[in-house]
Amino acid sequence: MSGAAKLTRGDIRGHLVTQTTPMIIGVAAMMSVGLVDAYFIGQLGSAELAAISFIFPISIALTSLGIGVMVGINSVVSRALGAEDTEVAAIRANIGIAFALALGAVMAVALYALLDPLFTLMQADEEMLPIIRRYMQPYALGFPLLLLMMGVNGVMRGQGEARKTSYVSIFYSAVNWVLDPILITGAFGFEGFGIAGAAYATNAGWALAIILALFLLKGTSLPFNPSKIEKAHVAPSLKALASVGVPAGFSNAINPIGLSVLTALIATQGQDAVAGFGAAGRVQSFAIVPLLALSGAIGSIVGQNWGAQKFDRARQAMRWAGGFSIIYGLVIAVVLVSASDSFADLFTNDPKVIDEFARYLAIAAWGYAGFGLLIVSNGALNSVGKAGWALTQSFVRVFLVMMPVAWFLRNSWGSDAVYSAELAANVIGGLVAIIIIWRVLDRD
Repeated sequence: MSGAAKLTRGDIRGHLVTQTTPMIIGVAAMMSVGLVDAYFIGQLGSAELAAISFIFPISIALTSLGIGVMVGINSVVSRALGAEDTEVAAIRANIGIAFALALGAVMAVALYALLDPLFTLMQADEEMLPIIRRYMQPYALGFPLLLLMMGVNGVMRGQGEARKTSYVSIFYSAVNWVLDPILITGAFGFEGFGIAGAAYATNAGWALAIILALFLLKGTSLPFNPSKIEKAHVAPSLKALASVGVPAGFSNAINPIGLSVLTALIATQGQDAVAGFGAAGRVQSFAIVPLLALSGAIGSIVGQNWGAQKFDRARQAMRWAGGFSIIYGLVIAVVLVSASDSFADLFTNDPKVIDEFARYLAIAAWGYAGFGLLIVSNGALNSVGKAGWALTQSFVRVFLVMMPVAWFLRNSWGSDAVYSAELAANVIGGLVAIIIIWRVLDRD
């Protein structure tokens, strides 16, 4: 048995804990960047806070494409290690990292060129566009750094090195925590760059985190070694990576695409509604961190055991992960609904914004358990090479449930139509996910 395939033996529950716990810390740290950004940007004014509400779903969609690349690398690396083929794992790991950087460069150019048309489509007005542009232009230029960081993390995840990926995430976040107040609102006699400062801090965090990630990767079984690419047949590895990474990227991006449409619908209700919806979304993103971490951890566990043909262990991991998703999702909903006003006070003192913030959580939070089931199921499906199924269930959730409900109820329910649409999408999406994952994993 390959020493690198350490998740194919030992207690499944123990692996879930050891792989998920450091990821919770890492993902929480990364999500905290959004909260810190929103806090300091909120001090600039309600217009800047509303601008971030427009930017948030786009940045999440772009990050989700990067996560798709990471998931693809995780999948091909973990299955190769499970099958005890370390050489193939090394080749695919290095090709994956190079591919991530190249894709990031292409996407950066496209994003920079399409900023105004994209946000105009989201109903951002002439007052809002210059503010959005000040943030998004430097963000776009730094985007290849994010994809490179994701690529390296994907290699470490595939090896079950969750602790090392959490170190990278924490370091990236710490750089942002330090730089945000200095670059956004100013400190130590420096005036700050306003909303653009948040993008500068993000870029700096990505750059420094990459240095740490490559250093940590060097100490694993699959260090970055470009010579592996030169000696390999690139096409088969790219095909294997793309077969998971492309649908996984779109699957992850579908949710923020839906969020972009919901933001456009919310914009018809006024700037206060947009600000409240966006701020609540930041809190939501932080609250579901354990579910996001679990969806990342399940991939390496299921992937390695699937590659080793230990199908019972893969199913066992999914059962425990699904149970946790339901329990945690319901508990966090109670917490968020009960303390919604207190959370809103962290971002604004505007009564109208606070009211929208609280209304969103009172409705949408009850669907977080279903969302957890969906993303954990997607993580398992991607790891066994069934990314098409993950894409299908994400598509159904957003385009066949969320958007139609929001569209048909928008005139009579106002902003509540958007919040109810998210609730319906998560509940139905969770039920669909349970059916699909069990059919896929039902194998002797």
